[in-house]
Amino acid sequence: MRTVYLGTSDFAVTVLGRLARSEHKPALVVTRPDRPKGRGRKLQAPPVAEGARLLGLEVFQPESVNSEEARERIALAEPDSVCICAFGALIKEPLLSAHPMFNVHPSLLPRWRGAAPIERAIEAGDDETGVTIMRPVEEMDAGPICLQRAIEIRPDDDYGSLSRRLADLGGELLVEALDEQPEFRDQPGHGVTIAHKIGPEDRHLDPERSAHELERRVRALSPHIGTYVELPGGERLGVLRAAAAVGTQVTPGELTASDEDRLLFGCAVGALELLEVRPAGGRAMDAAAYLRGHAAKLGGGV
Repeated sequence: MRTVYLGTSDFAVTVLGRLARSEHKPALVVTRPDRPKGRGRKLQAPPVAEGARLLGLEVFQPESVNSEEARERIALAEPDSVCICAFGALIKEPLLSAHPMFNVHPSLLPRWRGAAPIERAIEAGDDETGVTIMRPVEEMDAGPICLQRAIEIRPDDDYGSLSRRLADLGGELLVEALDEQPEFRDQPGHGVTIAHKIGPEDRHLDPERSAHELERRVRALSPHIGTYVELPGGERLGVLRAAAAVGTQVTPGELTASDEDRLLFGCAVGALELLEVRPAGGRAMDAAAYLRGHAAKLGGGV
């Protein structure tokens, strides 16, 4: 089957790789324009653009995929199907109806429609998530489904580990959908939840929440976004890994060193043990290394 692929993120690169190894190798890959990034604001190509070029695939980077120019370029590739994964922009009419479309979404729809389904599933403490192959419609992630498969969310999964497994599964399910052309069915009308985009406020580990909630948030935003605790004076201490300290209580919002040289952050219920941190402007380090340089500034004797 002749395909065109729309994708942008690292997740979408994995799915593209699996599609390119199948009988449905894309005739064209459409992704977002290069954008300035980093301190030097140097132009950087999206991961899918780089991945597609390594695969020898033609790349097209329009400012808007819904523009007349983009629609004409996609039509020129004569796709039997348009495959979409983590593209990062809404697809609108008339493009939406111009070609049969298969969208790879990393959740068990209708749970976690929206921009951050992997993060929100971990943060909510879900036991499982999965991948859904669906047809996009104007309403966000509300289109009919043709394939869906679940995987376990492991207790130690963070975004990095879970997204890798979901991307592998997404590639397999996309190829299966193209091979077998299963019938589409409407999503259930109940069980809809929205995976809102991750904002700056999501990175803050709020001491008014429980230690278990904050531990899940750390995993949900690691390693791609990161979380932090706020220290006296407004300084931020990045938190890369953490664990809920069972049976331990510290004053909410206080960062302290225990008698066992553990770095503990007080929460509304329990305490969060910080296992790996990054001081402002510094490098990542384990708690022991941080305490060697900062213990004198902290409370102790928990």
